[in-house]
Amino acid sequence: MHIKKTYTALEMAWWTRFETLLFFVIILIWVSLYYFLKLDWLKIPWTPLALIGTAVAFVIGFQNNAAYGRIWEARKIWGGIVNTSRTFGMFLQDMLTNEHAKDALSDAEIQAEVKILTYRHIAWMTALRHAMRVAKPWETTVNHKTNQEWDTRPPEKDSSLVEDLKPYISRDDFEYLTNKNNKQTALLYLQSHHLRKLKEQGIIWEFSFLELEGILEELFTLQGKSERIKNFPYPRQFATLNHFFMWIFVLLLPLAIVPQFAEIGREFTKAQPVISDLFVWFSIPFYVIVAWIFHTMERIGRTGENPFEGTANDVPISTIARGIEIDLRQNLGEDKEDIPKQFPVKHHTQF
Repeated sequence: MHIKKTYTALEMAWWTRFETLLFFVIILIWVSLYYFLKLDWLKIPWTPLALIGTAVAFVIGFQNNAAYGRIWEARKIWGGIVNTSRTFGMFLQDMLTNEHAKDALSDAEIQAEVKILTYRHIAWMTALRHAMRVAKPWETTVNHKTNQEWDTRPPEKDSSLVEDLKPYISRDDFEYLTNKNNKQTALLYLQSHHLRKLKEQGIIWEFSFLELEGILEELFTLQGKSERIKNFPYPRQFATLNHFFMWIFVLLLPLAIVPQFAEIGREFTKAQPVISDLFVWFSIPFYVIVAWIFHTMERIGRTGENPFEGTANDVPISTIARGIEIDLRQNLGEDKEDIPKQFPVKHHTQF
């Protein structure tokens, strides 16, 4: 499964068009001042600017590596949820039997117990993905105008947790969750209580009970890892300073690149006087390209810092959770018409 959308060169240019226009305006102002007001003295040498650019490049590289690490770890966590969920569904269907039962249940009653536990697991995934979509103060990427243009709202923004939980849990379970802040944790507690009850009835063998409890322990671990990424952001001192450093470099760059092009133009004044006089204007496209590269790389790093924010570049936890639900319910033998469809893809983007 692809994490998210793969941008084409045209889409990437459109995604950054406002900043590109800003860079064009900045360099146009500098070149105009330099050319019309003859500000030959307004320049800085390349050496200090090269040092700043090198430092900014290193910091951007560090940020991008860290952001990619967070995205990849989040994807591995939810990949673990996929595997563990399928294992849990298989264990439930094969470990609930009358082999050691004190009072045997009918096949329909055992299947009903399996369905309750399976549906409660789906409710756990639903609660977890809703928790991962709760907005945090440091999650600001989704507010950027170009991100909003793609109409990339995750499904959790269009429905409430209460509405999404009701189809999967009983009224008693729902009342139990009412005053719980961490509903996904409470649902795993309910799962454990239910398994213990079935073990005491002999529907689950003691060894099978331990295996199922081990699955719940693994789900707790995966949930905790996911919550850690959500609740602990990329250190803001690095992210903020990196943003400022990038802009310092971008704003100082014209002081070196414009005089450099003017000096190159003066070298062939006698041979091509017209081109020599206008050569300074060729600094505009070169500046825009350099500034665009530095800014875009820094913005990509910022975009990837929070993999559950709900933008087009994040881990598609909604799609993953719905895919698991479809698998589990199909293996319960439910009719395809009764199983919800996968969330739609918008602009080649999964959520």
